Amino acid sequence: MSSKRVVVTGLGVTSPVGGDVPSTWDALVNGRSGVRPLTQDWAETLPVRIAGTAAVEPTDVLERVKARRWDRSTQLAMIAATEAWSDAGFADLAEGDGPDGDRVGVAFASGIGGVTTLLANYDALLEKGPRRVSPLAVPMLMPNAPAASVSLAFGARAFASTPVSACASGNEAISLALDQIRLGRADVVVAGGTEAAIHPLNIAAFANMMALSKSTNDPTTVSRPWDTGRDGFVLGEGAGALVLESEEHALARGARIYAVVMGAGVTADSHDIAQPDPEGRGGTRAIARALHEGEVDPTDVVHVNAHATSTPLGDIAEGLMLHATLGAHATDVVVTSTKSMTGHLLGGAGAVEAVATVMALHHRTSPPTINLDDQDPAVDLDIATKARDLPMGDIVALNNSFGFGGANVAVAFGSV
Repeated sequence: MSSKRVVVTGLGVTSPVGGDVPSTWDALVNGRSGVRPLTQDWAETLPVRIAGTAAVEPTDVLERVKARRWDRSTQLAMIAATEAWSDAGFADLAEGDGPDGDRVGVAFASGIGGVTTLLANYDALLEKGPRRVSPLAVPMLMPNAPAASVSLAFGARAFASTPVSACASGNEAISLALDQIRLGRADVVVAGGTEAAIHPLNIAAFANMMALSKSTNDPTTVSRPWDTGRDGFVLGEGAGALVLESEEHALARGARIYAVVMGAGVTADSHDIAQPDPEGRGGTRAIARALHEGEVDPTDVVHVNAHATSTPLGDIAEGLMLHATLGAHATDVVVTSTKSMTGHLLGGAGAVEAVATVMALHHRTSPPTINLDDQDPAVDLDIATKARDLPMGDIVALNNSFGFGGANVAVAFGSV
């Protein structure tokens, strides 16, 4: 394993609770939900009519000419990546003063890709004929469009990769970026994940497989990880991005450092295409690998941003994973699920939650889990229901992501 240290120097996000990092972080710390009713005509007949739609419409931020050439998933990715790039101090540099493009890479994930573009063009094909299909349909709908667009925007020529591992995709992009820097293939990587899948087909499909909550209560109360009343997740959309650098490169340019990427673990359940291993064995191995790779003692972990989607089986399995990897210390760790406020962003979830994890370390504050009125007794964890202070000194936080197909990713971040 390479001894090269990798650090986080830039953060960007657009989410159901905010259009950038400051607004998103403020909402998360203060427990504000971004789950809303769907008011579009197409939602009227659906079994689920709520979602975590983006707090700020991407077309209100982006140049309209460019936005029209991007699927919504790419629009969201570009907003998050641009904020992270600027936050890292690269945006205003004169030509020739920025990082060498041959040493800049992009790892940007999506679980589904440009599904709204795909379906809109299929509708056009059926209703109006083949001549009405957009010539830009393929470059808009391909899953690697966000990574390619970010690469073009920042002149990143080292690589432009797109992990696709369902709900673990965004976190896997961070793991990939970590590996590429440690292997010496890049000095700087823009890593993240995006998703824009709020569409009647996806909602109907998730609802019919009993994955979505069908609660008709106040939308802000429906996403309730670990609560005995949980009955499925709420679909969300958004994107998160982190600029990762070798510590040597960051220090040489005097960059502000948010956190250290200590290690990552990537595993597969090989159990079921949709259901998690009820004993959490794959996720346990992912967390254990992240700790081992980062040479992290379990007692140094003080915070976990859990995958915890609000599904009956998944929430319990993750509790078992934390006990298996952290031992008796598991009940001393402050655990939260920001999905209680954002809903589940699928391929964008791990990246948005990584931003929240890094911010938690940076500000020494854990966001709360909202809507936890009656904690499931099968989950023996210290779950923050109000914002909680984290200790000073050298501390570590985990970001967990698990996805359909049995994909498991855990990333350990350390304080600076």
